[in-house]
Amino acid sequence: MSVTNVVWSGGQAYASIHKVHGQILALIGGREKVRTWVLQGSGEGLGAAAGDIKEWGMATAQLKGRGLWRLCLPIVRSRLRRKLQEEAARVLLLDGIGVARLCVPLLNDLPDVRALVVFHGVTRLRPADIRLLRRFPADRLQLVAVSAALAASLHKQLERPVIALRTAIDPQQFQSALLDGAAARQALQAPAAESPLLGAVGRLVPEKGYATLLEALALLVGKGIRLHLVIVGEGEQRPVLEAKIRQLGLAGHVTLAGHRADVARLYRAFDLMLTPSRNEGLGLVVQEAVMAGVPVVCSDLPVFVEQIGAAGVYLAPDDVAGWAAAIERVLAEGGASLAARQYRELAPEQAWEAFCRGYRALLAADSIRT
Repeated sequence: MSVTNVVWSGGQAYASIHKVHGQILALIGGREKVRTWVLQGSGEGLGAAAGDIKEWGMATAQLKGRGLWRLCLPIVRSRLRRKLQEEAARVLLLDGIGVARLCVPLLNDLPDVRALVVFHGVTRLRPADIRLLRRFPADRLQLVAVSAALAASLHKQLERPVIALRTAIDPQQFQSALLDGAAARQALQAPAAESPLLGAVGRLVPEKGYATLLEALALLVGKGIRLHLVIVGEGEQRPVLEAKIRQLGLAGHVTLAGHRADVARLYRAFDLMLTPSRNEGLGLVVQEAVMAGVPVVCSDLPVFVEQIGAAGVYLAPDDVAGWAAAIERVLAEGGASLAARQYRELAPEQAWEAFCRGYRALLAADSIRT
């Protein structure tokens, strides 16, 4: 069996997708050939599991078939088809609807190839997408969502089966790489340990809800509570957040740490992890924090409830007063017991076993031809 993993782009913004696809590809036996196509950008940093990497160097307009590029789509697909035939590909692992729009039509002319589309986030499908994904039976095309909530949303739109296979992380491997609290703080150049350190991890974009955290922090600092917030991530909203930090008088209380490739090792720097997202396909940072023994306060998204259930502390993404009160309460009570409850609810060992078992079955040569 030859597997071709096709991702939309390289780069920091897609790191979590690359991590998930890397974990899937790592489950493939050594006798199988793995290749990864990066449609735009660099494939640097994808990891050994990605196998041989080909960078196609396509423009966004070309990938989306905009303007005159629409006329070129048959030529682009012909190049892709010839390459798949040359590589004797049998399974396509496709990153979401954007890649599926380009690659799923290739199945028409490649009868021995089947495709697995992994949906990583909230997706609003076009009528043409729905027609495309309904065109092929389950022995040619399977759809997988990284959470049950996402699978339900996609099933409602598509009216065809979508497998809910929650993304998980190997807890033993993850925990063995963690730095202790002091070393992690030092790596982040965070303040001394006498001030509780709040953490948030993710791209600096509006849907991550970081403006709410800054306003909640301002309420707490205004009460004389000593706190420091470190946000690890980079993105388009940096100037907006920097201006808000100045406006709220939080210059000495917030660090925008930028992108850190080693962020998965640094969770134990934090006394409390905060995830106020407005939408998520899954939100791996919640799993990572819990596995690091750090208590989590998060927004009331179904994907977070799916992971930590009754042990979660959930708030509406824009409830500034609620976030401030929850942070103060958890820190006052001490987070150890909450972290332990969240770990039991997440059950990372069982989740990892289910992830491995599920994808091994999907990738097996005869798994969808029965």
